[in-house]
Amino acid sequence: MFGTPWVCRPCLLRALRPLSRRYVQYQTTASAIPDSISPALLSRARAIAAEHDQLSKKLANGFDARAAKKLGEFSAVVNALKEWEKANESLKELNTLIRDPSIDSELRELASNDVIATTEQFAQASHALTTSLVPKDPFENLPCLLEIRPGAGGSEAAIFAGDLLRMYQAYCSREGYRTSMLKYEHAEGFQESLQEAVLEIEFEGAYGRFRCEAGVHRVQRVPATESKGRTHTSAASVLVLPSFPNNGGSVEVEDLDDPDSDYYIDPKDVRTELMRARGAGGQHVNTTDSAVRLTHIPTNIVVSMQDYRSQPKNREKAWQLLRSRLAQARREKREEDMVVMRRNVVGVAKMGRGDKVRTYNWGQQRVTDHRSGLTVHDLDDVMGGGHTLEKVMESVRNWLMERDVETLITIEGDETKNKGKR
Repeated sequence: MFGTPWVCRPCLLRALRPLSRRYVQYQTTASAIPDSISPALLSRARAIAAEHDQLSKKLANGFDARAAKKLGEFSAVVNALKEWEKANESLKELNTLIRDPSIDSELRELASNDVIATTEQFAQASHALTTSLVPKDPFENLPCLLEIRPGAGGSEAAIFAGDLLRMYQAYCSREGYRTSMLKYEHAEGFQESLQEAVLEIEFEGAYGRFRCEAGVHRVQRVPATESKGRTHTSAASVLVLPSFPNNGGSVEVEDLDDPDSDYYIDPKDVRTELMRARGAGGQHVNTTDSAVRLTHIPTNIVVSMQDYRSQPKNREKAWQLLRSRLAQARREKREEDMVVMRRNVVGVAKMGRGDKVRTYNWGQQRVTDHRSGLTVHDLDDVMGGGHTLEKVMESVRNWLMERDVETLITIEGDETKNKGKR
């Protein structure tokens, strides 16, 4: 009574018959299933897993902060590699069953049914492993600064720059992100027009979330200043910077003092000038030297701050902005060098401030992102910082990830070739 239950063979064959079409389909495509992960990346993943094991043994003998941090960074790759190896092994076993003529045909049909789902799992595991290997942006977990300025288009560009600022403020309010205005200058003319704004988004991971917004945003609409109803094209630029609090925040303190760090600034390289603030602000602003201007002499990066009544507060915020701009400039220089080196293989993998990244068309109620290629037709929700804006931003973050993967595959492939020549 405890043996293998008896099954009517004709009944089993009838139950398996619907699977035969899948078996035939698999037979015609199995040999064409590609290896979904580059051998160079797979080699890198296994090297990381080996280093992960060594770090685990080291920590077993005593705690080390740097080793523990590195171990945590490697965990995602190690877990993804385990899932990939598990799916890969299952796929190999099923292939062996299907191609072995000594195996009963009924079992081969069952295996052919399982192989479809296993192939999907293998593809997902390959994608997860590849993305886990992409190095994180060094500023990804930091808060960020959004600098918004009008471009070509005169007063209409200044009005659109103000629209963008309010769009990001509404988005942050909906998501529950705390923001503060570090700098705000009105343009002449319309009250809602903007000359320059620096908005700080104060949550860890803001830079990784908003870096997709950097570039030139173009608007096509009938301006408020247009009397003949003609559509004009104007633009505004958005620059996304990592935000570095003076105490380092989530940046390690030693990085601020390390001359090789992106975050480091030698005080001797900075010229400080004090002056009286301009514009509205009352007697205190106009009679005291509360405004601060910092110039980083080697790069000629200039930062000025006058939005606060206190000179120490303006000095603190000016240093924060200078540190952010300098760190971003250093990182962009490295990215540009990499793009130049690998342009013929990878193509242009980065869009900077001078590139058109998105178009907002009022007449068609359309928003098109020129990097991801996504077009949506709910412009009001986008400008209101709604879910449609998040949909567009997510499409660009995925696009950036694809470019990072392409670059990583190229780098690893080149390194493998170079090792082979030695």
